[in-house]
Amino acid sequence: MGKKFSIENDASYDNSGKPVTKKACIDSADSGRQPVPMDASPRSGRQPAQGDEPPRGSRRGSLARRLSGGRQMSEAMIVSAFLAFSGGFQDAYTYIVRDHVFANAQTGNIVLMSTHFLAREWGAGIRYLFPVLSFAAGVLCAEQLESRRKNAFRVHWRQAVVLLEILILACVSFIPQQFNTLANMLVSFSCAMQVQAFRKVAGNPYASTMCIGNLQKGTAALSAFLRTRQNAALRRSLYYFGVILIFAIGAGVGGNLSALFGGRIILVSAAVLATAYLLMELEKYK
Repeated sequence: MGKKFSIENDASYDNSGKPVTKKACIDSADSGRQPVPMDASPRSGRQPAQGDEPPRGSRRGSLARRLSGGRQMSEAMIVSAFLAFSGGFQDAYTYIVRDHVFANAQTGNIVLMSTHFLAREWGAGIRYLFPVLSFAAGVLCAEQLESRRKNAFRVHWRQAVVLLEILILACVSFIPQQFNTLANMLVSFSCAMQVQAFRKVAGNPYASTMCIGNLQKGTAALSAFLRTRQNAALRRSLYYFGVILIFAIGAGVGGNLSALFGGRIILVSAAVLATAYLLMELEKYK
């Protein structure tokens, strides 16, 4: 009985006679190790067991890396594709629905404006002048947003530009036909902000809302490939020609839908931009 009492006493008291709870520690003096808390988790630092699902954030990060190709999402080809489609759609929309004025192709607007002015058709000329001035104002606004990007927004400044575009296009969808000049000015302003904010695709300078610069750069890159046989030049040319193709598809879809459904169809372009915004939101999980 005395032996049994001694063992129970050792399990309940330390060498100084103070009581020790079971949760405090296991006496490991025989092994020479430090006491180990009994409630310490033996699984800390373990590798995930087979069948365990990765955290949701890691899955989103993996998706973001695949979609962006390891680049910043705003420069990824998939985001550029949505932007180019929307740019082509908007150009066709204003031309078909809003008095044959271009939203993006300001060169065409300047040609038509000058033609009307020299023919002393002042009203028709002003119809093209206002979108040109609005485009310049859009570039100015986007540049100001970029300069204040560190402190002004809860989201990345390029995402702020896209959100503003979506809001503008939603407003345009409700503007009646008798105010086409206002509608064209707003769409030109929106396009200008986009082309100023998104200036690179896969590290290459480009324009998401017009084709002339992309055509020049893509053809020059193709020529460089034919001369040097460098795959990097070929990839660069394919980026440019891919953006032009997607812009053309957006213009074709926008032109035909505009002819069928009228002014409200610009909401399709807003929805495409919303998709680009959500893709950029994945940047947070990379």
